[in-house]
Amino acid sequence: MTLDQLRPRVKSLLDPWVRAADALGLSPNGVSTIAFLLAVAAGGAFAYAGPAFADAPLFYAVGATCVALNGWLDVVDGELARAQDVASEAGDMLDHVLDRYADLVIIAGFAAGIGRYDIGLAAVTGVLMTSYLGTQAQAVGLDRVYAGYLGRADRLALSGVVGYVAAVFPGAIYGLTVVGWLLVVFAVVGHLTALQRFSGAWKALS
Repeated sequence: MTLDQLRPRVKSLLDPWVRAADALGLSPNGVSTIAFLLAVAAGGAFAYAGPAFADAPLFYAVGATCVALNGWLDVVDGELARAQDVASEAGDMLDHVLDRYADLVIIAGFAAGIGRYDIGLAAVTGVLMTSYLGTQAQAVGLDRVYAGYLGRADRLALSGVVGYVAAVFPGAIYGLTVVGWLLVVFAVVGHLTALQRFSGAWKALS
């Protein structure tokens, strides 16, 4: 089970955020945009924190906080859309596009910071294929797939935790920092999740 499946259980925690966003006059698209900008800030902080740039590990904690806020607001925007009765396919599309770009900038920031673009490329392709298979299932008439070994909520949670760990332990373990090992996990488990989603959809269509 992935953390994406826990979204319905946190609704009571979301209500104050939804009311605050509504009181500030924010639209769901506005919240989605703010969430994306936080992801960009996270990517920048992760790159700056790494040894390939400024080598300032404490910035990993800044990036981790931005990732946590990005993930939370990514849930708030949907609840706000329902509360304002403005949910639409256009808003859903914008949300997904911004989520994919957010994934890209966060992983790119991690990879740039440690100067390992090879692992970063493997990680980002795994992440993108996971997301693609989730929505492609819906495109061919099935339900949108969130299940699998590693969903987006799981990736954000791991990114946040690893960011905080890297802030206090920037050293290497068997040749890679904790950030490097995180990218390895995203690469391997990301592609396994994509294949898992493909397998499930294939069986449902066959």
